[in-house]
Amino acid sequence: MKVMKWSVIAVAVAAGTSQMALASSQSESEGFVEGSSLTIFNRNMYMNRDFRDNGNGGTATQNGQSYREEWGHGFIGTFESGFTQGTIGVGVDAIGLLGVKLDSGRGRAGNGLFPVDADGRARDDYSEAGAAVKFRVSDTVLKYGTQFVALPVFSTDDARLLPETARGGLITSSEIDGLELNLGRFTALSGKSQTGHDSEGLEEINLIGGTYAFTDNLSTSLYYSDVKDAFEKIYGNANYNMALADDQSLAFDFNIYKTDYDAEFTGTGQDEDNTIWSLATTYSLGAHSFTAAYQKSHGGFNTNGYVYGIDGGGTVWLGNSVQYSDFFYEDEQSWQVRYDLDMAAYGVSGLSFMTRYIEGSNINMGAGNADAEETEWDIEAKYVFQEGPAKDLSLRVRQAFYQATNGLDNDLSDTRLIIEYPLSIL
Repeated sequence: MKVMKWSVIAVAVAAGTSQMALASSQSESEGFVEGSSLTIFNRNMYMNRDFRDNGNGGTATQNGQSYREEWGHGFIGTFESGFTQGTIGVGVDAIGLLGVKLDSGRGRAGNGLFPVDADGRARDDYSEAGAAVKFRVSDTVLKYGTQFVALPVFSTDDARLLPETARGGLITSSEIDGLELNLGRFTALSGKSQTGHDSEGLEEINLIGGTYAFTDNLSTSLYYSDVKDAFEKIYGNANYNMALADDQSLAFDFNIYKTDYDAEFTGTGQDEDNTIWSLATTYSLGAHSFTAAYQKSHGGFNTNGYVYGIDGGGTVWLGNSVQYSDFFYEDEQSWQVRYDLDMAAYGVSGLSFMTRYIEGSNINMGAGNADAEETEWDIEAKYVFQEGPAKDLSLRVRQAFYQATNGLDNDLSDTRLIIEYPLSIL
């Protein structure tokens, strides 16, 4: 299977050599200053998790922390220079992050919005800054330093107040029409609620891969990564969209990870492996979208199926990775049904609703228990202002209800209120 997928990419490269753009991005460079931009992305987030009677981390006889509540405001500043003119363009990007606590306290912290001190209190504020130098030749860019990354085998998480940041180098090449290739090496990952240079314990990750769009409707991806002293991953994706009528369409999205874990990482004294895949189908009819998804995990260790985090908290590009659970345990199989509504068709542009239900079963919890189950029901509403002084301001409410049995024992509700506003300075 790996050989076939690599062959597909090779054929795509060969076929695309005649599709080279007449003018490259670098030849059209505006200049270091002229092409610069500065934005401050504001995120105000309230989050609580109620773990019911059996608190998170508790047992049947001893409860853990049953309630977590945090509220804060995050400032995500990004400066991106243009590239100098000439054959080799040079530029600089910079990131500045600041998180400010608005409310939380001892015994209520721990949702991942803020660092937590030894006394159990969330810090009043935390910050981080970094920069990266970048070079561009034609349509190929090398970027080295602190940066955000969004690749299926290495993806910085942005699901809390402030995003993760990675440190290393990444080459992105788009020399062939429809084909993007990536080659990278990173040696540090800072967590979304941490300020340390490498708070997630990443020593080194090397990655290679790319995406090719055969047509406007069909695209494929293939990536490989190697996390030192941890695991190797292969990721594949196929996405196809088919128009059925003027206001109808059908889309298919297939994702698969094959992970080989090192013995020193598993703690079992031997190498282990996991394969997890998902297939989602979405039927769209005007303002309505209906999705059905199936996901299956094969293998793992110590109830772990698909493992991620040391390679980025967003490295889980799977159909049933939702608000709280990823439905990725050892040998787990899960189903999802989802409904989306875009109110623009009814004269209310910017307003949307979503609800979904996911059920997972056949989870191997060890010790003869191979039938643990989990369910999650999510509800979400979002409104984005379309015009006026508040243009692009978004208001979002997310609610999740989660239940689990037979060894997982972690019932909870997860509520998030999110206000976001991008402010363009340059």
